[in-house]
Amino acid sequence: MFFLLSKILDAALLPTVWLAALLLGALVARQPHRQRQWLRAAALLALVGTNPGLANEALRAWERPAVPLAALPPRADAAVLLGGITDEGRLPADRVYLHAGADRLTNALWLYRAGRVRRIIVSGGSGAVGPQASSEARHLAALLRLAAVPTADIWLEERSRNTRENAQFTKQLLARHPDVDTLVLVTSAFHMRRAEGCFAKAGLPIIAFPAGFQASSRALTPDYWLLPTPGALEQWSLLLHEVAGWAVYEARGWC
Repeated sequence: MFFLLSKILDAALLPTVWLAALLLGALVARQPHRQRQWLRAAALLALVGTNPGLANEALRAWERPAVPLAALPPRADAAVLLGGITDEGRLPADRVYLHAGADRLTNALWLYRAGRVRRIIVSGGSGAVGPQASSEARHLAALLRLAAVPTADIWLEERSRNTRENAQFTKQLLARHPDVDTLVLVTSAFHMRRAEGCFAKAGLPIIAFPAGFQASSRALTPDYWLLPTPGALEQWSLLLHEVAGWAVYEARGWC
């Protein structure tokens, strides 16, 4: 039930849904002053929502900063790569489709190939509402094998459907491997706050290694602050989704 409700909440938090609701309110309002109120609210939302500077600054404040390589141990036991970076259901189904979060995968692979981790634990079941034939972890493992990571160095956790389950089921997997001690958690920078909290609640100490940064460097040019862009709406959507997810997890004591 929580999984389904989280999908509904995602849709409800989209700024474009709010904008459509405000315009609909103006359309059905019978009193002229009510129409003006709805339209002013829609104009304000559009002005703020499409401002690239405001959206980028908010996302920069939320994302965890990059971690220098020197902050990692010489060679950790494993990198824990969290899923949520593939497009499920896209056809033809003879390959793996990655979206903007693919830096999670490339950073975990880089840590392995650089000798900074001994193995990669891929955690991710399926984020689809309906049944899926294969897990995301299995798809990502296929890409790691193509990148010459031996199968023995890839451990799969294939049941999780959210961040809390990533932590819980990874802990269950590691219970069979008491020799694994130092873990480097690789997930998107905007997602790291929630992930860190969940792994801490599960009793798994980790070293955070944020990847997949969505915010860009600050600029002082007029277009950064004044020129509306559709990408700003995407950044607000991403940020609202994650802040709401973190708040729900905090309220439920999951992170």
